[in-house]
Amino acid sequence: MPDAASLLREKAQLMSGSEIERTLVRLAHEIVEKNNGAEDLALIGIKRRGEPLARRLAALAARIESRPVPVGTLDITLYRDDLSPLDVKPVVRPAQIDFDIQGRSVVLVDDVLYTGRTIRAALDALFDHGRPRRVQLCVLVDRGHRELPIEASFVGKYVQTAAREMVEVRLKETDGSERVLLVEPAG
Repeated sequence: MPDAASLLREKAQLMSGSEIERTLVRLAHEIVEKNNGAEDLALIGIKRRGEPLARRLAALAARIESRPVPVGTLDITLYRDDLSPLDVKPVVRPAQIDFDIQGRSVVLVDDVLYTGRTIRAALDALFDHGRPRRVQLCVLVDRGHRELPIEASFVGKYVQTAAREMVEVRLKETDGSERVLLVEPAG
């Protein structure tokens, strides 16, 4: 049986590795500026590709502010409302948030914002850990087609897509390469 990647056709490269890095530098500056520094700031990446993006952004923000920025991860598998009951049993990894989110400005980080359902699930998971003062959303790519009223506070790139198209983010930490692609089902 062919793997999922072979069932997709690459239409265009939206971002190269160097463009991703430049975008993350800009986003880190925007996050620090909008939050008046990094004193009560924390970044939480949504598993899978939001995690390395959050780690990179936290490192950049820490460099800008000369102070550590806490970073954590959320696995939202059990919070999703769009999983079929016929799906295989999901593998859930515990959240890794080693700091108190109470009263902090938390920036949720994900790779692509599409329908908004992932973010809705992430908010549910986040509030199980406490009540932050403010929650903001940072995404590398916003591709539109929202089903829920969710907007990102920080966006790397806006990309208009057709419903059958997908944005595929590849990061060195998870995929061994670094780029953002526009793909569609082959055939």
